[in-house]
Amino acid sequence: MTYDLYIGDKTFSSWSLRGWLMLEKFGLPYRSHMVGLYDGTMAQNMAKLTPARLVPTLKTPQGEVIGETLAMAETLAERHPDKALWPADPAARTRARWLCAAMTAGFSALRGECPMQLRHVNKGLPVSDAVTKDLSRLQELWDYANGASDGKGPWLFGSYSLADVFYAPVCARIVGYDLPVSQSSREYCRVTLNDPAFKTWRAEGLKVTYDPFPYDMGCTTSPWPVA
Repeated sequence: MTYDLYIGDKTFSSWSLRGWLMLEKFGLPYRSHMVGLYDGTMAQNMAKLTPARLVPTLKTPQGEVIGETLAMAETLAERHPDKALWPADPAARTRARWLCAAMTAGFSALRGECPMQLRHVNKGLPVSDAVTKDLSRLQELWDYANGASDGKGPWLFGSYSLADVFYAPVCARIVGYDLPVSQSSREYCRVTLNDPAFKTWRAEGLKVTYDPFPYDMGCTTSPWPVA
């Protein structure tokens, strides 16, 4: 009973990171398949997964194709209730679903102006008003989540949940562009980037080299803070 997960380049594909963490962090069996985002083979690689066109895409052991990370998350949580993908507390579970939906529907400035890259830290990138607004909203939601867990545990709702899956790429953006956030938000980013699963994903991505580098922001750079 093994899932098939189709993902893009690990250094850059934030949505793929979400799909992978859903399976990896909750101990679900899977095989991962790389889709060529940068070598021109994406359409060919995805052809057998119609109507899905983007990564990540999940194929269940029964052959059902699932696109979109929210649909993947709900399907996995429904199929594996023993894995506690959502928080157990009903109020926290409601908040976690809200935060995941907010992530997929919003933060367009942050996602557009600060594309995820896990190779180094970009220093001195100008922060637009729109990105500042996204960061403010982000911290408001994280504080709201912490209120549901009463500060128990390092994750948004105490124990690791799908909410942490959905916000992991945001943590990478905050660190990868040295963006201004509160100390509590920065600490949450530190916990996320130090998580063994995240470190494994990044290490595997670093095995691939790019010439030219897809997201050269023209900034000075410093080493990634977590080895």
